[in-house]
Amino acid sequence: MVAITSEEEEIEVLQGSVESTISLQDSDGDIDQEEEEDEEEEPVTLGFVEKPKNLDSLLPQFFPSKAGGTPAWLDPVDLPSEKSRTCGICGDPLQFLLQVYAPISGKDSTFHRTLFVFMCPSMTCLLQDQHQQWKRRPEKQCRSVKVLRCQLPRSNTYYSSEPPKLGKASRSLGVGAALCSWCGTWKGDKVCSSCRNARYCSEKHQAVHWRSGHKQACKQINISSQFSESSTSNGKTTSNQAVASNFLWPEFEIFNEDETEYEYDTEVSESGYSSSLVLKEQKNETMGAIMRDFEGDDDKRSWASFQVRTGKAPEQVLRYTQDSKAKPLWPMASGRPSKADIPKCNYCDGPLCFEIQILPQLLYYFAVKNDVDSLDWATIAVYTCKDSCDTSVAYKEEFAWVQLNSQTTTPA
Repeated sequence: MVAITSEEEEIEVLQGSVESTISLQDSDGDIDQEEEEDEEEEPVTLGFVEKPKNLDSLLPQFFPSKAGGTPAWLDPVDLPSEKSRTCGICGDPLQFLLQVYAPISGKDSTFHRTLFVFMCPSMTCLLQDQHQQWKRRPEKQCRSVKVLRCQLPRSNTYYSSEPPKLGKASRSLGVGAALCSWCGTWKGDKVCSSCRNARYCSEKHQAVHWRSGHKQACKQINISSQFSESSTSNGKTTSNQAVASNFLWPEFEIFNEDETEYEYDTEVSESGYSSSLVLKEQKNETMGAIMRDFEGDDDKRSWASFQVRTGKAPEQVLRYTQDSKAKPLWPMASGRPSKADIPKCNYCDGPLCFEIQILPQLLYYFAVKNDVDSLDWATIAVYTCKDSCDTSVAYKEEFAWVQLNSQTTTPA
């Protein structure tokens, strides 16, 4: 997780009285003329995690936003290809990080729309990933963080056009691709040659499941009983499959709140002034001092701005917007992309716009260790097709920009 140094602790003290958005240099060393020091902050929706009160609420037919566990695929049949599901660095299957249900009104093809984020749990791969994301229009981009977009019209093969009700819906959609018996995430293209029942997304997951107990269980499986409970010979499943892996990140439901709900209080203080007015006056008085203290150090200026704004709701793990003018809240000036670093849509060649920002607080809820070899990031910014274009591909790859902690160095 991003640590606060002793020099940065003084910024925390000002969180209750300072609020700013600071214009910073971009990665090419040029000032982004669209960002001004007094730029108004675009409102965003904040995402928080909590343990689900009812696990049924995380089923695909309830269109959940969730983190950890396994994805609730929007299109349950036409799952991502092998290329989309593997780490471009080590080749292992990616692990599910989170998904956000983000429909777009006014367009039939986006009545249902979900963004899925996956990443390799290896910090070594994430460090190598940094070299890849800076490559502009490479012939082959090898990433350890991938974003997939899926959307469906209101009238579709899988879901009713009317909202489902908890407690009334079946636990199964009645159709779906058979998933990997180990990770429960990706399509199980490979079948165990012995029991002909267990399925796998990769040879690695087949091997690790075999070593973890399937070698013995395989001999005892009653194929006929498993046939009715888990999967069918044609690669379809009609019920939730058990997941053998215990290495998945813990599962949480994501709930949203508008950032405006965390603005300063407007109660009247003893002096007779509303506290919001007093705090705004304090902001004006202290901003000049902060800028003088951090003059010439863009990273510290950026960190101050980041801490002040996220400090309104420190438990947030996600920032979301569909405002095309909004920009990520960068923790640091270094490692920030310029406009030229953001590619065009792979499918329509149109522009990509910022939509989701994932904060490192999520790692705390995932109980990721805070040591040098553990997975860590400063922020992950997700860019998606501005028009949310519709093609024959069910799961379309979007773009993620990962900013690492300034104390983290990438290998040569």
